[in-house]
Amino acid sequence: MTDEAPLPRRDTPDHETDGPHDVPPDPTSGGPEPARASVPLTAPREGTPRPVESAGELAEVVARMAAGSGPVAVDAERASGYRYTQRAYLVQLRREGAGTVLIDPMPLDDLGTLDAALADTEWVLHAASQDLACLAEIGMKPRRLFDTELAARLAGFERVGLAAITEQLLGYSLEKHHSAADWSTRPLPESWLTYAALDVELLTDLRDRLADELERQGKAEWAAEEFAALVAGADRPPRTRPDPWRRTSGIHRVRGARAQSRVRALWYARDGVAARRDSAPGRVLPDSAIIAAAELDPKDERTLLGLPGFGGRSVRRLARVWLDALDAARALGDDELPVNQPVEGPPPPHRWAERDPVAAARLQRCRQIVIGTAEAHTLPPENLISPDFIRRLAWSPPAEVTPQTIADTLRGFGARNWQVTLIADGLAKVLPDPAPAA
Repeated sequence: MTDEAPLPRRDTPDHETDGPHDVPPDPTSGGPEPARASVPLTAPREGTPRPVESAGELAEVVARMAAGSGPVAVDAERASGYRYTQRAYLVQLRREGAGTVLIDPMPLDDLGTLDAALADTEWVLHAASQDLACLAEIGMKPRRLFDTELAARLAGFERVGLAAITEQLLGYSLEKHHSAADWSTRPLPESWLTYAALDVELLTDLRDRLADELERQGKAEWAAEEFAALVAGADRPPRTRPDPWRRTSGIHRVRGARAQSRVRALWYARDGVAARRDSAPGRVLPDSAIIAAAELDPKDERTLLGLPGFGGRSVRRLARVWLDALDAARALGDDELPVNQPVEGPPPPHRWAERDPVAAARLQRCRQIVIGTAEAHTLPPENLISPDFIRRLAWSPPAEVTPQTIADTLRGFGARNWQVTLIADGLAKVLPDPAPAA
C-alpha cells in the first residue's frame, strides 16, 4: 500500500456545492446544469495495492472477496497493439468490505478459486465485451453482470466512455493516458497500477446511478436482457474469419489474383513470426509494407528493403522470410490462386442499388423505422437493433410479412425480446414492396 492521502469523497461534501448529483442528469441535455467542476481522481481511497503474484496471496484475496458484500467491480488490462494474443496481463477488482485488489495472472495457473468465490455475485464491468474473453481464459466468468457502458447507451447518454460517464454522473474526472499502454511490461510502473486501481474505484457507484436512471426511464428490463446475453456468450470462442488476410489495410489497391496471392503469403508469414514472438503482427511488419511488396513483387533483398515499411532493423533481419513467401506465391499454379468466396447474406449496402433497387428501397424504409423508433426511446439505433439484422431482413424478407414473422425472423438472427417488441410492428408496415404502378 502507498502512504498517499485518502481520496476526498463526494458523499461527504466539504461545501454546499461539493456533493453528488441528487438526480442523474437528463441524458438528452448534454450534461448537468449548471456545470459543476469535476474533482480529479488521482489516488485510490486506500492507496495503490501491490499486484498479487503468488498462490498464497491469491488465497488471501479469495477470502477477502468472499467476505465482501454487494457487487464486485471487475476490469482487465491487455496489451493490444503489443502482443499477439488478447490475454489479460492485470485483473482489477473492488468490492465493499474487501477493498481494491490487483492481480497479476502471469505467474498464476488460473483464477478459478476467485471465480468460485464470486459465483453468486453480480460483476460490474465497463464495456464488458472487451474483457469477458480474456477473463474466461484465466478461469473467470460472471453468472450475473452489469455493463456500465451498455447501460449508459441504453439510457441515452451521448458520451459513454468510463471517464466521461464518471465525470457526468459522479463528478470525478479520470485520467485515461495509460489506456493504450503495454500491460505486459514487468514490473508495472506505480503510476500504471494507480491508473488500473482507479478504473474500479467508482464502478459500483456508477452502476447504482445508471441502474436508477434505467429504472426511471423504464429500461431496466431491456438492460437485463442485454446483460444476460453477454453472460451467455462470455466464454464463447471468437468467430474465425475466413481468409483473414483479406482484411489487410490497403488491399483494395492490389489488383489481380496473382498479386493477392502475394498479400496472402506475406500475411501468413508475418502471422507465423508474430505468433512465435508473441508480438502484435503490425509490429512485425506493417500492412503498408505487405501491400507495397505485393504490388511490386521484389525478387531480391536490395529491392525488397528499398520498399516503404522494410527499413527497420528487425524487419531487415527477416528479409529471407519475406522473400521466401514471395517466391512461394510466385510458384503457385493458376488453380492455387485466391478466388473470391461467395458472400453469405446480403451484399454491402452501397451495392444494393445496382444489384436490387427494390431491396435497396426496402432497406431505406426499414432504416427509417429504426431511426425513428430509436429517437422516440432515446437509444442509439445500433443498440435498438443490429444493422446487420436489418440488412438481412430487407434483403430476404419472410414470404408472408406480418409482425409475427418479422419477430420470428429477428429472434432467429439473435435479437432480444425487448428489441423485437419495439420494432417488429413498424417493420411489418414498411417491409412489403409497393404494388407496381398501373
